[in-house]
Amino acid sequence: MTEEVEHHVPVLVVGGSLVGLSTSLFLGRLGIPHLVVEKHAGTSRHPRGRGNNVRTMELFRVAGAEQQIREAASTLADNHGILQAPSLVGGAGEWLFKEIDPGGGLARFSPSGWCLCSQNDLEPVLLKCARELGGDIRFSTELLSVEQDGEGITAVVKNRDSGQHTTVRAEYLVAADGPRSPVREGLGIGQTGPGDLFHNVSVTFDSLKLADAVGDRRFICCYLTAPDADGALLPVDNVAKWVFHAPWHPERGETLEDFTEERCVTHIRRAVGVPDLDVRITGKAPWHAAQRVAERYSAGRIFLAGDSAHEMSPTGAFGSNTGIQDAHNLAWKLAAVLNGWAGPGLLESYEAERKPVAVATSARAAARSVEHSHPGYAPAPGAGGAGGARQGGVLKVALGYRYPRGAVVGTDPESPVVPDEMTMTGEPGSRAPHMWLLRSGVRTSTVDLYETSFVLLSGAEDMAWHTAAQRVAERLAVRLESYRVGRGPLADLAPQDGTDWSVLHGTTPRGAVLVRPDGYVAWRSQDAVADPEKTLYDLMAGLLDLV
Repeated sequence: MTEEVEHHVPVLVVGGSLVGLSTSLFLGRLGIPHLVVEKHAGTSRHPRGRGNNVRTMELFRVAGAEQQIREAASTLADNHGILQAPSLVGGAGEWLFKEIDPGGGLARFSPSGWCLCSQNDLEPVLLKCARELGGDIRFSTELLSVEQDGEGITAVVKNRDSGQHTTVRAEYLVAADGPRSPVREGLGIGQTGPGDLFHNVSVTFDSLKLADAVGDRRFICCYLTAPDADGALLPVDNVAKWVFHAPWHPERGETLEDFTEERCVTHIRRAVGVPDLDVRITGKAPWHAAQRVAERYSAGRIFLAGDSAHEMSPTGAFGSNTGIQDAHNLAWKLAAVLNGWAGPGLLESYEAERKPVAVATSARAAARSVEHSHPGYAPAPGAGGAGGARQGGVLKVALGYRYPRGAVVGTDPESPVVPDEMTMTGEPGSRAPHMWLLRSGVRTSTVDLYETSFVLLSGAEDMAWHTAAQRVAERLAVRLESYRVGRGPLADLAPQDGTDWSVLHGTTPRGAVLVRPDGYVAWRSQDAVADPEKTLYDLMAGLLDLV
């Protein structure tokens, strides 16, 4: 008979991959005790999911992990762009795009940038950072059952090594347990969308001579288009370690066992165009590209995040980034409720905000697979979702997406999630603009201000908004910081480059902007109001379900 123990924790996270570990990191930063259970024995060993977009890197920056992630990703720091070619010999081919950030224009929008860090390199960094913040992360531990009542959830988990069962009592559960999510299926939550798009087998291999064929082309990915040997080649270290994604067609009766070592070696040689290429297969893993979004993101006290909530084509690396951003959106809301400065109604905004983002982003991901002619993908007419191509560049999807509905005031609920134009001018529901500031003589970005509390920005010439924010924070017992931006003795923050904060945020100097802990604009007033304290009190009470 296995020994049974009991464990009490505010949040149970099921799944300890990228999204689960990110959830742990973000909860840890906010001081929320939690338990993460992951059925696998450790972090990922397969180099996949490598594209971390600028918004994700902003979140890791604020969480104190960005520099460690960039160090882990240093091997591929000089790799940019996607190449499409019939082979790697002969010089034929074209760049689908050569630079992620041509001309360095991204610096105008963000203090961070893109980072090419494979999942097997990223997860250990997240694990280390999360544990340093007190995260209780247990591998080789699987969820056996979960039930919920009006006060919380009761889960039974099993250590796969010892057989020990643990009964976990938590107030909330975050299901980051992947596309085949047992938690989602147990809740009976269905999915919408086209479903499976295509299938690949990811083959890791060593080859010393391949670097000669690649030459100085430092790509993120190369789509090789030989009719009898198409696939996608990805560098792991630019020297000897590589990954090749070979099309797999289970609809034609192909099985994973059909991808023998001999077949994989022959396929890679034909694709590359070097018949005697040295190829040593080191691993194989199937993966499935799909476009699905959960019909609901929550049931009672259980919330879905990452692949359990949405699946999308890997082209553009939207899936993992969307999942990490799910975790960040949910973490601050759970913290606010658990710490008593928000009511449970705030948690309803999680689905209202994140589900439309997943729908729009998954359509864009599928459309990008069509644009790039991803190996193995033969889409039906109209595949990718309506409006996918119209949504344009990756940056608008990665950084410019909006929350028309949710914990925001002053938005147009019918406006598109991904705008037609890339603008970052402080509109409610959008990510607050980046600008460089001096704070007590130290250079910082506005992005760095947003993590543990709401923030009110107002001008340094008028104390009305600042005083009102301090009084509202005390009256409601909520986390609300206030900063006066400008020059002079009253300024808390001084624009470093002379940027006018009010123009950048779409207000007059007498206006104010309220920014949420996740860096999204909750509301703004373009000018002074008659009673700023009442305005802020009513606003915060409504946003945080305190009425």
